[in-house]
Amino acid sequence: MEAVREKLQGAELSEAATKAFLHNYGKLEGGESGLIPEHDIEAVSTLPSLAELVEQRQSDDGGDGVGDGDGSATTTRELLSKTIVLKLNGGLGTSMGLEKAKSLLKVKGGRTFLDLIADQISSLSSGVRFVLMNSFSTHEDTIEALRQSRPEIANQEDLVLIQSKSPKIDATTMEPVSHPKNPDLEWCPPGHGDIYPSLLGTGMLDRLLDKGFKYAFVSNSDNLGAVLSTDLLGHFASSGSAFMMEVAERTEADKKGGHLCRRKEDNQLILRESAMCPEEDKSKFQDVSTHRYFNTNNLWLDLAQLKHKMDECGGMLPLPLIKNKKTVDPRDSSSTPVYQLETAMGSAIECFPNAAAVVVPRSRFSPVKTCSDLFALRSDAYNLTADFRVELAGAAVPVVKLDDAHYKHVDKMERLCPGGSPSLIECKRLTVRGPVIFAGSTAIKGECEIVNDTGEPEELPPGTYEDQTVEL
Repeated sequence: MEAVREKLQGAELSEAATKAFLHNYGKLEGGESGLIPEHDIEAVSTLPSLAELVEQRQSDDGGDGVGDGDGSATTTRELLSKTIVLKLNGGLGTSMGLEKAKSLLKVKGGRTFLDLIADQISSLSSGVRFVLMNSFSTHEDTIEALRQSRPEIANQEDLVLIQSKSPKIDATTMEPVSHPKNPDLEWCPPGHGDIYPSLLGTGMLDRLLDKGFKYAFVSNSDNLGAVLSTDLLGHFASSGSAFMMEVAERTEADKKGGHLCRRKEDNQLILRESAMCPEEDKSKFQDVSTHRYFNTNNLWLDLAQLKHKMDECGGMLPLPLIKNKKTVDPRDSSSTPVYQLETAMGSAIECFPNAAAVVVPRSRFSPVKTCSDLFALRSDAYNLTADFRVELAGAAVPVVKLDDAHYKHVDKMERLCPGGSPSLIECKRLTVRGPVIFAGSTAIKGECEIVNDTGEPEELPPGTYEDQTVEL
């Protein structure tokens, strides 16, 4: 523990970040696995839905008045003026071959994720405060982009939180790992649960409260479905909850993602991530008919209640430990085995007895994690609305699977799509094997597979393809 303290002090981390890491390290040192076995939890069977909340709100007042958690009435515009939109913007998009913030990638109508987020907030015209949580890797590129395209935002006070870092722990000695060849590899990101110590440790939480901000809507910058909803804001404010999670119905595509459940011991809502599930319970974890709801990572926070809870816990939130076994150099499997200690933002649901969850449409969860996602998003299957939301244009989300050997990185995908993405508005599923060139004037309908086994790029002739396999 002393060696860990010295490592943290040498990095000049905030007191809140230091306390958060020492809390997790104490769990590791004490032998806690961070695992949540199936026999300790029960499934969540029913939850209120956004559609039901909207219907209830319209029948209750039919107007703009909502409760504000303390029994007072206020308007939606007043609630918005008390709200911040906080976007997690720490990812570089390295899995897609990017070397800058993923939020700077052009996704629709020539606009980047960052452009669309800024435009969405500007369209509210209500004093909503915009905050970014950057990492050291994404900060400079992001701020420079804002200076160029949104100088009024770039100069905003309290625009940015910088994500902290955590020391990797030698799995044998349980001390901070040493890697003289590249000391930067001795550190790792602490997970997006770092949002809480960052808010407190930088003083931003106190400054926001002093300026009258009361609510925060938090989401990932690569999820263009995560637009501030006044219906959800009104419900959250009226509920008096400290924390509310947006969840969506799990499908087979989501079976490896974290799910919501209840701890049997105290009936508390908790989040179980894949890394928290014992190996023998993996089949139960992936049973989407039992564990029906997954965390979209769209969260709502009552800032005053958050501050009170962190003060009550000595300047931290006691988030559950996520212990990842890695090597100090992720590209060298023979390098020193380490533990990376992380926390998940959504895990804070277990810290608040009055936490809530609401089921939202799948449209509020549209992350871009792969080039297949980007390929679909850039197509006519999605529209850009007047208020800068990206919404599904067709009847169903097209399931796109591009060959990773040729489309995994953005630059490679764009070389194979000189005409942009084909029309996918009537597509259910598209599978591409081999290097296929999409040159334009092409429509994919129903379920199609395009195969090129030659090893060399071949162009798909322009035309309409429906429920067929095409071999080039």
